[in-house]
Amino acid sequence: MCAASRLPDRTTKFSDWYSTVITQAELVDQSPTKGCVVLRPYGFSIWEHIKKVLDEKIKAHGVENAYFPLLIPESFLKKEADHVEGFSPELAVVTHAGGKKLEEPYVVRPTSETMIYHMFSRWINSWRDLPLKVNQWANVVRWELRTRPFLRTTEFLWQEGHTAHATREEADAMARMMLDVYIDVIENYLAIPLFTGRKTNKERFAGAAETYCMEAMMPDGKALQMGTSHLLAHSFPAAYDVKFQDKEGAMQTPWCTSWGMTTRLVGAAVMVHGDEKGLVLPPNVAPYQLVIVPIYRTDEERDEVLAQAHAHRDALQASGVRVFIDDHTGQRPGAKFFKWELRGAPLRMELGPRDVAAGHAMLSPRVALPGMDGKQTIQNNSLVESVTQMLEAMQKQLLERARGYYQEQTFDGESIREFGKPLKKKNGFYRADWCGSGDCEEKLVSSLAGIRCILDGPVVSATCFGLCEAPAAHRVVIAKGY
Repeated sequence: MCAASRLPDRTTKFSDWYSTVITQAELVDQSPTKGCVVLRPYGFSIWEHIKKVLDEKIKAHGVENAYFPLLIPESFLKKEADHVEGFSPELAVVTHAGGKKLEEPYVVRPTSETMIYHMFSRWINSWRDLPLKVNQWANVVRWELRTRPFLRTTEFLWQEGHTAHATREEADAMARMMLDVYIDVIENYLAIPLFTGRKTNKERFAGAAETYCMEAMMPDGKALQMGTSHLLAHSFPAAYDVKFQDKEGAMQTPWCTSWGMTTRLVGAAVMVHGDEKGLVLPPNVAPYQLVIVPIYRTDEERDEVLAQAHAHRDALQASGVRVFIDDHTGQRPGAKFFKWELRGAPLRMELGPRDVAAGHAMLSPRVALPGMDGKQTIQNNSLVESVTQMLEAMQKQLLERARGYYQEQTFDGESIREFGKPLKKKNGFYRADWCGSGDCEEKLVSSLAGIRCILDGPVVSATCFGLCEAPAAHRVVIAKGY
């Protein structure tokens, strides 16, 4: 039995399929620490490719990387009431160290606003110190009751950016710009389409004046928050006495932002693009974009085939393609084919003595590409160009395929009476118009759903979905979430 055939049915047992495929494809392994997982090299490599792209785009906007302590004095969190209230159920607290009880407990960072704004109060004195823009790549701990690898774990990896500005307009522009950076990475590298907008007052980040968000639809019709960018305004700088002297000599409080994305993106890519055979990784973030499987019978054939495999690898790597030669012994070529299908490698090359003699190679794309029917025989002299074109076509194909699913599972409804019952039975994204009141938002709880984001643009209906008969003020997306 091949590895792929052991996967649960993706359509009817999506959760089981997800858990099985990330384990069999060697993205993660179980950890003895409750709620935590081990990111294996193949899974961590996907995150590294995301991190590399995002880090370059963040730095392009004048942001510098820094690092802040993992342990935060408990008193720091108490300075910003909304912040500590929002995180208190998820905090891990260190009370003993060095064999004795600490005079003041330390909180294992759930996020770093408190520590960073303490430091900002030391670094910011004048308008000349602004804007101040820092980002850190770090791990955080949030004591989650229910965990799922990549999507929600006790400890996870992320980046969090923090900036301080002289005006609200400049800070808001920064928060919106970082959302655009995130959208670029998610759509053009992870090939995942998004619904974007703002969070409601109920759902925005604790301590934020505005939260800009991105929501992706998973194949089971549920929403997954992909990242957020916050206009923190004065909440944190005021709490930590961050002030600067403006050009006229008056003391002012800076306007601030924070924004972050996590290893959740890896889980999203697995869910959105995977199929009955396992992972399907977008070429732009795949650890290996092409895997070469040498096929031979004798030692002489082995030497001949491996020499050609290395020549192909060198030529492709010189053009920027990530290549792996699977020359491991003790495994038949067919088993290797199944393994790399399971692991989602975008392209697979089958290379045997006949291919070497004929001066060509056999390429198998992981997903069907427009105008291509199955395996492709590619001449050596056009290999680099053909591989590059196939990878570009696959990246585009995955995004278009996901967009097609979004269109099929996005519905419009005028009132909760109209879409409430369907929402209970069938997951999906439901667009409706909302008056803006918390009472109408609360009516969605019975459907185990919520307003995922307030969309930009005009309303369609005259009145609110909540049957309150108030005028509609916002177009929103309603869905169940992870």
